[in-house]
Amino acid sequence: MIYPASLKERAETLGAALPPLLAEAERLASAVMLGEHGRRRAGMGDEFWQYRPAHQGDPVRLIDWRRSARSDAQFVREREWQAAQSVTLWVDPARSMTFSGDKSRASKGDRAQVLALALAVLLLRAGERVGLAGAGLPRSGRAHLWTLATQLAAADTGADFGIPSADDVASHGRVVFLSDFLGDLAPVEAALARAASKGARAILIQCLDPAEEEFPFDGRTIFESMGGTMRHETLRAGDLRGRYLERLAARKARLQVLAGAVGGHFHTHHTGGTALPALLWAYRALEGGR
Repeated sequence: MIYPASLKERAETLGAALPPLLAEAERLASAVMLGEHGRRRAGMGDEFWQYRPAHQGDPVRLIDWRRSARSDAQFVREREWQAAQSVTLWVDPARSMTFSGDKSRASKGDRAQVLALALAVLLLRAGERVGLAGAGLPRSGRAHLWTLATQLAAADTGADFGIPSADDVASHGRVVFLSDFLGDLAPVEAALARAASKGARAILIQCLDPAEEEFPFDGRTIFESMGGTMRHETLRAGDLRGRYLERLAARKARLQVLAGAVGGHFHTHHTGGTALPALLWAYRALEGGR
């Protein structure tokens, strides 16, 4: 049972965390230049988008004769494609994501939340629908940002490693998984298969701390999971570096294969650097590029 005083305290703590998260996400998103038309594409719609020269095979009914009369060429009047894309975000809320190898560096979880919310800012600005896995179908409108931020800040499984969810992924939509992917990969494979069964495409963003990439440990070292469920002590940590880096490389290769098998993309982001490159990569990957 949650008593009113405890609920009030939790609500105040959550509320205090939201403005910085939203501000950081908005700042990060503002650094991305969307271009004049954003994510608009030519297709069936009501709004005028552009004129383009007519090509062989274009139906005569598409030619804009008034515009064509002003030149020696024929022009087609294109309309904006207004079928909004639905994007579902899953941000790993597990204990492993709270790790940071340096107190001056953001944790993996904090970086993943900022990336997800900044991506949501860009997508909602472009008229797309966005939602979190397990929290209902994606919705549009910038007012939805506060809901997304609240849901992200409140998520907490208490487990060492998260289990990806493809719930609420729209048919033929997109899903973005943000995690360190250091746990069992079987749930990742299952989530990707579920997304693929709906005709959805997925992108995986692996957030790692530099210490997890470099393994700068030597001598007597105690390794313990963030949840305290696993513990290993060694007197010669340096001897483990080679095997660790080999297994990490193999895991990345496996994630690349899993993503590619369902027509998706995989990317590793390090919390030691700026979040902007990862945001740009994710935004372009959702458009079909890399």
